[in-house]
Amino acid sequence: MAKVLVETSARHIHLTQEHVDILFGAGHQLTHKKDLSQPGQYACEERVTVVGPKKELKNVSILGPTRKESQVELSATDARSIGLNAPVRESGVLEGSAPCKLVGPAGEVELEYGVIVAKRHIHITPEDAAAFGVSDKEIVKVKVDSDGRSLIFDDVVVRVSPSYATAMHIDTDESNACGGAKWGEIVK
Repeated sequence: MAKVLVETSARHIHLTQEHVDILFGAGHQLTHKKDLSQPGQYACEERVTVVGPKKELKNVSILGPTRKESQVELSATDARSIGLNAPVRESGVLEGSAPCKLVGPAGEVELEYGVIVAKRHIHITPEDAAAFGVSDKEIVKVKVDSDGRSLIFDDVVVRVSPSYATAMHIDTDESNACGGAKWGEIVK
C-alpha cells in the first residue's frame, strides 16, 4: 500500500526578485517566517493584495525563495471570486494563464499572466517513487479516507526529484471536498 501525506496548499504567491523590489522597495529581501514541508521552501512575513476585475484578496502569503517568474496560485473558488478564469496548470506552466495586479506597500505589479489553479500533484523522492511503483510525470489516482468525505482524486501528476520530500499537495477547495484528509493511498 503506497500511503502518502496529503497537505493543503492555500493561496500563495511566488515572486521574482524584480517584483519583490517593486512591491517592497529596492533591494528588499524576503523575510523567512517558517519552513514548509518541501526542502528549501518557506513562508514569508511579507504579504500582498491580489486584485482581479471584480474584487481583491488581501494579505496573500508569499513563499520563498524568489523564482525566475512570478506566479499566483489560487483555488478555483478564489479565482472566480475576484473575477478571474484561472486555468488548472502545473507550477511554472504559465503561458496563457490569467492576469492580475499585485499591490504591496511600496508599489504595484501588473501581471499579464501568472495566475493558476495548481494541478493536484505529488512531490516524491526517487526512492519513494521506486517503492510506490510510480514515475515522473505519471498521472495517478489517490484515494483518501475521511469521515463522510472519502473520495478518489484523479489526474494527480507525480513529480519526482531528489530535492523533494514526499507529499501530495491539494488546494483548499479539494481539501474541503475530502474533509481535510491527512493521508492518501496511490491507486492506479
